[in-house]
Amino acid sequence: MKISAMISDVDGTLVNDAKEVTERTRRAVAELGRRGIAFAAISGRPPQGMTMLIEPLKLTTPITGFNGGVFARPDMSLIEERVLPASTVRLAIDFFDRHGVEVWLYSGNTWMVRDINGSHVERETRAVRFPATVVKEFGATLEAAHKVVGVSDDHDLMRRCETEIQATLGPGASASLSQPYYLDVTHPQANKGAAVHALAKLLQVPIGEVAVIGDSNNDIGMFEQGGLSIAMGNASDRVKSKARLVTASNEEDGLAQAIERYLLDGAKT
Repeated sequence: MKISAMISDVDGTLVNDAKEVTERTRRAVAELGRRGIAFAAISGRPPQGMTMLIEPLKLTTPITGFNGGVFARPDMSLIEERVLPASTVRLAIDFFDRHGVEVWLYSGNTWMVRDINGSHVERETRAVRFPATVVKEFGATLEAAHKVVGVSDDHDLMRRCETEIQATLGPGASASLSQPYYLDVTHPQANKGAAVHALAKLLQVPIGEVAVIGDSNNDIGMFEQGGLSIAMGNASDRVKSKARLVTASNEEDGLAQAIERYLLDGAKT
């Protein structure tokens, strides 16, 4: 199988639990470049929350944020974006409020929360490396939202909400769990399956020559599109079952191991 590009999820895949790119991962990605294999990252994070990856990985490929809601160059200049309809944003916020789920809203590189001490705000601040803006109401930003996030540590509730909110919003949005405690609502074409196709076009690589790797439910869409799919060892059994191959966990340099074994060593896949 010829592989011309690798597209990677970020949290739980490209970075370890400390949200760091390890030296082994840096070396593996650098070797991909020397072999002429492009490497790109995709995440539910805003593009600004991925800038810390650019220097260690020497990224020159598009930065894909909001699960495909924004494609930006490494200098953060915009390539293209997909904004949610304001009516859909209102429906999503109302849905989360009814279910007692905290709400975050992203508009461009502005991250808005109602409670700075809310669930996972501190954790997300460490991950994306910029602070949230506290608001009482989301106001005019409803007209320019790239992502609405429901946040709750009730994982059973979040799984139910994933199914229910998609039925509520219909074809006007894409809803998926990026973590057991994060439920992302984005533009209907801002999902990782569609984003892999868009990235392949931007990279000028046939979709059948793209390897994809991830660990979460929202990465399954990538697995269904790429030529070679790899699940992380820390992924759930459901996610692993959707991938062609499984590597080690993100705490064991699973991404680097996958690159070394499946893309660099010429092993048959």
